[in-house]
Amino acid sequence: QVQLVESGGGLVQPGGSLRLSCAASGRNSSIYPMGWYRQAPGKQRELVATITSRGSTNYADSVKGRFTISRDGAKNTLYLQMNSLKPEDTAVYYCTLTVLRVYWGQGTQVTVFS
Repeated sequence: QVQLVESGGGLVQPGGSLRLSCAASGRNSSIYPMGWYRQAPGKQRELVATITSRGSTNYADSVKGRFTISRDGAKNTLYLQMNSLKPEDTAVYYCTLTVLRVYWGQGTQVTVFS
């Protein structure tokens, strides 16, 4: 059974940075596609970034140049480095891992306030 646990969310001012982590257990996460999604209040869940087992990345246009997705196979952990944060980045951020189905973490809250 795959388990994903996110951490690193919090409160930050516009222009600030946060790094989210997603610890995976139950599978060697480095050989499967993983990603980050987010859901803001009153909005649908949306893709933020994805990474393949080979390290190829894909980003939503709204975060390109500001966010970086990466993974550490030895630690079985996925990261999302978020720089130049904006109020519109405020959301619950979810980690995903895809193996036969999509597994989701419980989410971590990111709040960017001015």
